[in-house]
Amino acid sequence: MTLTSGTRWTLTRDDDAFPTALRETESIHVLRGIGDMSCLAEACISVIGSRRATPYGLAAAELAGRVAAECGLVVVTGGARGCDHAASMAALDAGGKAIVVPGSGADVIYPSSSADAFEGAVSSGGCVVSLEDWGAGPRRYMFVRRNSLIAALSLSLIVTEADLKSGTYSTASAALSLSRNIYAIPGSIFSPTSRGTNRLIESGAAIVPDEIALEQLIASDYDRLRLVDERPITERGRTLSALVASPSRPDELSEKMGCDVLTAIRNISDLEARGLVERLTDGRYSPTERALLGDNVRRA
Repeated sequence: MTLTSGTRWTLTRDDDAFPTALRETESIHVLRGIGDMSCLAEACISVIGSRRATPYGLAAAELAGRVAAECGLVVVTGGARGCDHAASMAALDAGGKAIVVPGSGADVIYPSSSADAFEGAVSSGGCVVSLEDWGAGPRRYMFVRRNSLIAALSLSLIVTEADLKSGTYSTASAALSLSRNIYAIPGSIFSPTSRGTNRLIESGAAIVPDEIALEQLIASDYDRLRLVDERPITERGRTLSALVASPSRPDELSEKMGCDVLTAIRNISDLEARGLVERLTDGRYSPTERALLGDNVRRA
């Protein structure tokens, strides 16, 4: 699939518009892009995560993209399915700008399921940018180069969900080599897709325990502030927190909560009626996307 909208351009290191953030990376010499190249000079933050994202990872990516956009930052992603797509669309839905960096030519939409993220980036004042030639299809080595560009474009990188052996983790490693700030959203110690983020936190990455903490990190590093209301913790919140930590059956939840099974069932039923909990095929209950994102969940 080809991206046909937007103005094409090419930048070299000799051009004044060549991003200052990339001049310290000697391996990057030519950029090809579609859209408004001026967004490359704005304050950018990269948001990355697993392609095979869990509901938790998708919710974390949407949170990161939305908060970053509401703080006035341009959100940079790789345009892949999963967390990349979720973060890009959340930023655009919040009225922000996005930069998509594909592992292909800038005019090649890959994967095709992310067409709305590519087209939305261009139509909303952002761009699609690549190190590859026009028309180049995706190749494994291109994604390695793409990851380095994602890391270099931004002052800070938010890792939403990642395994240890993944492109997401390699992008974080590239960011560390460039002395970029790393923010990591923690996940369950039992989730393979959170091993990378949890290991980054262990290695010194800034932990993002909630929305307010993310805003504070952005305020510190970018001198941007967005007002966020802190919500009180309720009994319903305790139940949701237990299910976020680990999807559970009513009997398992009762043990974690220290209540009887009937109380656990009533709590689950109430949350399910409110659209905050859903039953999985194996009989366990898990928070829905709406529960994880609150009132800011994106409506399709």
